Amino acid sequence: MDKNEIAVTHIPEPRLSRLLFADTRFSLVWLAIRLYVGWIWFQAGIEKVQNPLWVGPKAGVALTGFIARALEKTQGAHPDVQMWYGDFLNNFVIGNAAFFSQVVAFGEVLVGVGLILGILTGIAAFFGAFMNMNFLLAGTVSINPILFVCELFLILAWRVAGWWGVDRFILPLLGGHPKKKK
Repeated sequence: MDKNEIAVTHIPEPRLSRLLFADTRFSLVWLAIRLYVGWIWFQAGIEKVQNPLWVGPKAGVALTGFIARALEKTQGAHPDVQMWYGDFLNNFVIGNAAFFSQVVAFGEVLVGVGLILGILTGIAAFFGAFMNMNFLLAGTVSINPILFVCELFLILAWRVAGWWGVDRFILPLLGGHPKKKK
């Protein structure tokens, strides 16, 4: 080995991990989870896109109300919303509520479509998890923890989670997984 080369150690993936997250035999499980999570995001996003308080002439009104309720939860010894996140909402998001309102609405639709169709599944799941985390940080539990866990698993299974979808065709083009040998 040359003095400028760095030794690389490859740690093999455990069998269970390989089965769950890299084996196409498990892709039907990921399809079911993907469709469930995608449908929830798509429905939520379509409702917002069609609501003028989220998108349209009054964009930002609904988000401002949501943020106001989150800011109420920053009080007390053990607040539901941490002060740093409340400061972020108050100092940055409220002033740009119309913009963020549309980002949330269209983002939910795009995450839903991406998951339902299996288009860049890992990336769509990441952005869904990002939105869920923001809703959780804002003190809204609802279905967010369930979606967040499902999305974490979809991120881990990115190689096969979109096997029954568009990813089956575009990931090989992007170098995501090799084409089958004949």
